[in-house]
Formats: sequence, C-alpha cells, structure tokens
Amino acid sequence: MPAPFLSYLRVYEPLRAFDGPSGARVRAALARGPVSPERAGRHERELCLRAQLAARLLPGDRDIASDDADHGTEVLVLGGSSGEPLVCPLDTRPRAAVAVLGFLAAEEPVLRSCALPVPEAVARHRAEAAVAELGDGVVHVVSACWTVPLPWFALVDPEERQLRLDERRRVWWRVPIGLARARAARAERAVRDGLPDAGPAEVLDETGKWLARFDRESVVELDYGGLVELVDDEVLRTDESADQVRDALQALRAGDVAAARACYDRLREFWSAVADKQQAC
Repeated sequence: MPAPFLSYLRVYEPLRAFDGPSGARVRAALARGPVSPERAGRHERELCLRAQLAARLLPGDRDIASDDADHGTEVLVLGGSSGEPLVCPLDTRPRAAVAVLGFLAAEEPVLRSCALPVPEAVARHRAEAAVAELGDGVVHVVSACWTVPLPWFALVDPEERQLRLDERRRVWWRVPIGLARARAARAERAVRDGLPDAGPAEVLDETGKWLARFDRESVVELDYGGLVELVDDEVLRTDESADQVRDALQALRAGDVAAARACYDRLREFWSAVADKQQAC
C-alpha cells in the first residue's frame, strides 16, 4: 500500500525542550527507537486504522483494555550540531483529534453519523479533550493532502533541496528555525504589499506564529512525504517549485506583479496535475 498522499512541515526541537509528562513520553519513545521519516506516514495510518478496527475514535483511546503501542508517543530524530538530538514528536493523537473536529464542522449530519464509531457529542468531547492534552504545547507536524501549500516554499532555499531516488524516494529541505521565521516574515510582507489575495499572506502569518512557539535551536523540515509516489524520477529531478516561489517573491518586491503571477500560474499547473491524480486512486 502506498504512503498517504500528504506533505509535511515538521519542527525538530532539542531534547532539553521537552520536560514534564511530555518529556517523559518523548524519552520513552527515544528508548524504543525513532520512526524514520519515510515510514512516518504509513505508521500514523496504521495507528488510525487500528483505532477504527477497535471501534475507537482516536489512536490512544482506551475504551478497550489494551497494551497497544499506540498509547505512546512516537518520534523522528535528527542529530543536533551540539551532539544533543533534535526530536519531532509525531503528535498523532492530537492531530487526529483536530481532523475529527474539522470533519464535524464540515460534513453533513448523515455522513457524520455513518462515519463516527461513537455519538457525535461524544466524538466532539473526546476530540476536544485530546487537543487539550497538549496543554501549553503545540503540535510539531502539520500536513497537507495531495499538494504542498505554496507558502511553505518561502521558508526554504531552493539550492538546499535534498533528493533521494533510491528505494526510499524522498524530497525534503531542512532549515534553522530562526531563518525559517525570518523568511516567512519577509515573504508575508512582500505578499501583503503586492497581491490583493490575502490567502497566502495569512498562511505565512499563521506559519510564523506556529514556528514562534518552538525552541530557538530547532530545525524546520519541509517534506514531500507520500506525494513522491505520484510523480516519476525525472519530474522530481526537474521540479522547480521552490525556485518559482523565490522568483515570485523577488518579482513582488520589485513591483512586477505580472512576473509573480506567471510564476504562480506555473506552480498551480504543476501541483494541480499532481492533485488531479486523486481521481485515479
């Protein structure tokens, strides 16, 4: 089965940033062994499917006595420059809870009643409680279906793209969080000043506020995730999405809205072609 067709924006924090109960769970996950980024999407899908098969609403629900591993935290890990590991908890349970709340807000009552394993009021209460488990924290991963949100490319340098086309095909960037925040702020100003559409600027603003919640020594990762399974090697080699976003922002700063729109049109055509493959899956 292919990986979920999701792209990801992740934050890896120094281990010292995790304390209290969340820190204990993170350290226990490190002791069990981290998940690889290539495996993360499939792993989360398995947790959610196991929950559904057991008639649970969310991974980690304990309606049925069990010692399943989905009661714990799973993490991705990078080596830090100081020797301290950088850790990205998958936060699968609260992210699934946010998805449930979005489903309840968007779908018709008939679909909600058919899809939920518990009454809607119970589902809403449990999802809100799962989100509240984060306390003052914030999820370390955000994802998008069938595409990469174009404002995410403003955080990265096109020249720093990592491309792997072996059996573990992958496309990703990593950038220090301070640099990512600065790029998001500059891009937001350029977009607000140059475009009538406030949507991209709002995404950049929300992304910047999200990144501001993490330790200053963190690293941000943009990962195409399962989307690499929708395109062939040559398309990945020649993909210039980050370059096009950079060029569009430079054009906006120079007051050349037409050139910026041309870049946007090329990007929209490319990612629309990827998203259109949803119809064949």
